[in-house]
Amino acid sequence: MFNIIHIIIGSLVLSLIHALIPNHWLPIVVIGKTEDWTHRETLFITAFIGIAHTTSTIIIGILIGITGFILSSTYEFVTSIAAPLIMIIIGTFYIFLDLSHSHDHDHLKIDSGSKRSKITIITSLAIAMFFSPCLEIEAFYFTAGTLGWLGIIAVSSVYMIVTVLCMVSLVDFSLKRVEKIHWHFFENHNKRVTGIILIILGIFAYFVRI
Repeated sequence: MFNIIHIIIGSLVLSLIHALIPNHWLPIVVIGKTEDWTHRETLFITAFIGIAHTTSTIIIGILIGITGFILSSTYEFVTSIAAPLIMIIIGTFYIFLDLSHSHDHDHLKIDSGSKRSKITIITSLAIAMFFSPCLEIEAFYFTAGTLGWLGIIAVSSVYMIVTVLCMVSLVDFSLKRVEKIHWHFFENHNKRVTGIILIILGIFAYFVRI
């Protein structure tokens, strides 16, 4: 069974992978340059959009985590078999999804060329991200829920902090040093990477009973 350390480490890994997806932050750089936003404005907007995105994911995750807690308090096998199995199954699903080229993670596609106000653009981006929660980490919430609210809070905190900080850092780095970033492999295969991580975490949860 996972303990809180395993939960934090797993959340950290999945959050980093999630935040690195170019469609989460690269369009903000492009839109910021097109709209002549200042460096500080762009970073602030990135943080705001990142919070909107992680909030919807956390809301769904809390519901899944509560379900995991209810089941684990009733059936002990959930913590030792069902939770790891769910992660392995979902991880396998993501790998097959990637192999079948069903990539659908274009959260921030938006026409930045039109003459809209800054508020309208920011609101549009935030709404688009809020209603596009990342489901990759939701399976991990089920496992975290077996530890009760401590596990749910740990995943939520790590996920939001790491995702937002990573998005802001990537936008900052891009604005300063990178004109054209070639992240084609990760952008096209992030589901495969996430799937592999989920399978590893599931196997780890099954064999390491601490």
